[in-house]
Amino acid sequence: MTVPREASGERLDRFVAAALAIDLARARSLIGSGSVRIRGKTCSIHRKLFGGEEIVVERPPPRPEQAPREPAPPVLYDDADCLVVAKPVGLAVEPSRRGAPSLVGAASRLGAFDVAGRAAPGLPHRLDRDTSGCLLLARTDRALAALRRAFEQGRVEKEYLALVAGAPPDRGALDTPYGRSPSDPRRFTTRVASARRARLSFTVEERLPNAALLRVALETGRTHQIRVQLAEAGTPVLGDAVYGVPSQAIGRQALHAARLAFPRPSDGARIEVRAELPEDLVRALAALRA
Repeated sequence: MTVPREASGERLDRFVAAALAIDLARARSLIGSGSVRIRGKTCSIHRKLFGGEEIVVERPPPRPEQAPREPAPPVLYDDADCLVVAKPVGLAVEPSRRGAPSLVGAASRLGAFDVAGRAAPGLPHRLDRDTSGCLLLARTDRALAALRRAFEQGRVEKEYLALVAGAPPDRGALDTPYGRSPSDPRRFTTRVASARRARLSFTVEERLPNAALLRVALETGRTHQIRVQLAEAGTPVLGDAVYGVPSQAIGRQALHAARLAFPRPSDGARIEVRAELPEDLVRALAALRA
């Protein structure tokens, strides 16, 4: 890489991090290991650039992941930068401990990945363990940075299907404060003073006896957001053991990431992906209709 004149005075580690779309710790690791050279010589992470230098970076091959025990998830979309998989119910996105089953581990066998020096996908967003559906994964550091920017800028559309108790209005929108519960830091709530907001809208897809199937458009991506906001609005998600109500129709939170639309990292083209309802939600709908 040739350092532009306008980067004069910038520190080497920060320049490399920005140029390669990696975090600062990763850039410092590359510099410290001797993988970054100027005029053939290794450098300090604190080196100040003058502009015009040529920086050579030798990136080591990504570290292989431990062989996953679980099968690879179904692929809904795939290209050189990213892919979308159909996350199954009951599989955590990230391992709870080294070697534990995870979606990241299972997806690592789906082609080549090089993210943060690991041969495993990067995560621009997440889904709860018991939520099924579309999950977007990045293949490279650059793709991960681009997808995270798209989420932050509101250029990603996320739609969920949720089975809820009660009789919600035909359509509605929720815009509330959002934060951790003062009584239990593992839970979240809208009933707290907070500058952080949570926003979603919904429409009723189907009315059922004492329940409804909602299509939820998520504007913000807060942890547990749909489950919390719907519960505290009086229409809790069926089967949700934390915020919702138990249901004989389904044994897990009845929430499915049905649709995802995002700008492709390579050229910004809009990609739209849909995930079919899993069997347990299909059976739950049939049981409620009966």
